[in-house]
Amino acid sequence: METGFRKWIIVVTIITSTIIELIDTTIVNVSINTMSGNLGASLEDTAWVITSYAIANVIIIPMTSFLAEKIGRKQYYIGSILLFTIASALCGCSGNLWELVAFRFLQGIGGGALLSTSQAILFETFPPKERGLASGIFSLGVIIGPSIGPVMGGYIVDNMSWQWIFYVNIPIGLMAALLSFLYLRPTNASTDNRSIDWFGIFLLAVGVGALQIVLERGETDDWFAATYIIVLTVLAGFALALLIWWELRIEFPVINLRVLKSATLSLSAIMTFVLGFGLFSAVFVFPLYAQRIIGYSAFQTGTMLLPGTLMAAVISPFLGKILQSGIRPQFLIITGFLFSAVFGFLMSKSNLETGSAYFFIPLVFRGLGAALLIVPLTALAVSELKPQDIPQGAALNNMMRQMGGSFGIALINTYIANRAANNRTALITHVTASDLATQQRIHGIVSNMMAHGASYLKAMQQSMAALENTVVRQTYLMSYMDAFLLLAITNACCIPLVIITIKKRKTGEVQKPVVVSDH
Repeated sequence: METGFRKWIIVVTIITSTIIELIDTTIVNVSINTMSGNLGASLEDTAWVITSYAIANVIIIPMTSFLAEKIGRKQYYIGSILLFTIASALCGCSGNLWELVAFRFLQGIGGGALLSTSQAILFETFPPKERGLASGIFSLGVIIGPSIGPVMGGYIVDNMSWQWIFYVNIPIGLMAALLSFLYLRPTNASTDNRSIDWFGIFLLAVGVGALQIVLERGETDDWFAATYIIVLTVLAGFALALLIWWELRIEFPVINLRVLKSATLSLSAIMTFVLGFGLFSAVFVFPLYAQRIIGYSAFQTGTMLLPGTLMAAVISPFLGKILQSGIRPQFLIITGFLFSAVFGFLMSKSNLETGSAYFFIPLVFRGLGAALLIVPLTALAVSELKPQDIPQGAALNNMMRQMGGSFGIALINTYIANRAANNRTALITHVTASDLATQQRIHGIVSNMMAHGASYLKAMQQSMAALENTVVRQTYLMSYMDAFLLLAITNACCIPLVIITIKKRKTGEVQKPVVVSDH
């Protein structure tokens, strides 16, 4: 525990590190169109810049507890900041898409370690009676990071080159490393002979990586019509099944799956996966929808996310205290999923004429929903675990959130592409030469073009192009609306899972929820 100036310097340093790590999960989202054009890559391929970072997070998070003990928490934390910072510089210097994807993976390795270790350091900085406040402060970083990313990314893309979305991390990272060196208490490396579960790490990386490629590339390459998709699907299934068997067999697994014997933790892990799915997918889909369909700039898109983020920031510091006062986390979680479902439902009702004012309310629901889920879900997940199992339970829960985000982006991208194909087929069946509305539209465009000096042939070509653009825009509008509705349904379906965890016993018999670290 720390006091006075040192305590709050550590808080600022930790939250800054957490925020820049999570900013990088979404800062690319609003610049993906620009990067795609500048790097000469498709939008589907460019999405790997986002997903490679998330995959690296998923792989490193369950390993951080062991590595921090083995190396020493302070040393590991500073090393992670420096790795993140160096990788950020390399991302900005990348000459092609796949270099960028590789350096983003490296950046994710450093960033994932920051996320887990930051929570542990912050938790230990506060005395037990103030740990509710500590958890609220940490959740503040978790919410602000993904939400402020599009704002920063939008401003940078509109005013500078996309490389600066990575270069901006360099001075912040160096300052965080310096403050950590000066103010964090030294920690000694563990002297035990506990072996590293290298085989488990290998299986985790192979299984998650193969599954991610299948999800990301399946739609583009017609799923199982492509041989490599079949091979990777089999590899993912085999690796993940073997991982489960191996982790349950050895004494010191990289992921302690034995804690999943707790039904509450198992259900919470599912809900946390959905939280990650919704949290990251919404911040991925909304910028694409706002820029590609509505026509907003990258910066305008980012600023629309701010009101909800600010409201979430206001309530986050109080959530830990509310839980420690005896309020059961399930009630907050139900409200959080309900708010998140309302966000998706309201967004699915927007259209091409929707103004920015309409988005204010659903985006506020999104921010509040995220705030009401992050801390209470962690508290619920570990509420029935033995003290010695709590760090592993919390780490598993954090991993599920990042995995939900990683898979969510790939799944929602695939879902939009699939719905676009179906929606286009449905639309063009009504756009025929015999359709009166189509004839009138073509005639109006032709007449207008010819009135401005175009020949009949040129005017007809322009009318066909205009009609095609209208069909494409309407197709993707319907597809994004379907995606938002999917997010609403997914969140709503989690509410019954929360209700299952509510047990009929007296309040006095319920373990008072606390927010824990990953270590």
